[in-house]
Amino acid sequence: MDIRIKVGNRIKKVRETKGISQKDLAYEADLDRSYIASIEVGKRNVSIINLEKIAKALKIPMSELFNEQEDESKNFK
Repeated sequence: MDIRIKVGNRIKKVRETKGISQKDLAYEADLDRSYIASIEVGKRNVSIINLEKIAKALKIPMSELFNEQEDESKNFK
C-alpha cells in the first residue's frame, strides 16, 4: 500500500477515535479542510511540516502517524 494512503488512513482513524471533525482538525492545524480530506484519502504528498501540525492538533507524537497497528488508536481518546 502507498505510504500516502497508510498515513492518511492513520490520521483519519486517530481523528475519528478522538471524535474530531475534519473541519476542527483543519482549524487546529491551521490547514484547509479540503487539504485534510485529500490527505486522508492519500491524494496528497504531505510535507513533514504539515504532518507535524496535524500531529500537534491531534495531540499525538508524530511517530504515531506512521504506526500501522489498528488497535493503537484506542490510546488516543
